[in-house]
Amino acid sequence: MGIEEDKKLILDTLKGKTGKTKFYLKDFNGMFPDWKPRDVKKLVNSMVSEGTLEYWSSGSTTLIGLKGAGKQHDAEDEE
Repeated sequence: MGIEEDKKLILDTLKGKTGKTKFYLKDFNGMFPDWKPRDVKKLVNSMVSEGTLEYWSSGSTTLIGLKGAGKQHDAEDEE
């Protein structure tokens, strides 16, 4: 698969998850079992840079999700 297909796989997988909007990096590693974790991280980072995905941090844990999705994002918009 090419980079665009890999990005589409991530987006389709995240959009297909119901009830969950934020994911650990290890969840993305599971989408690409033949890849090294560092390569998956590079792909995710590039999608964050493009504005497709975003990081969310609780202070002790960093999660990744679709840009603008989730309860936390909705609560931030109300302030």
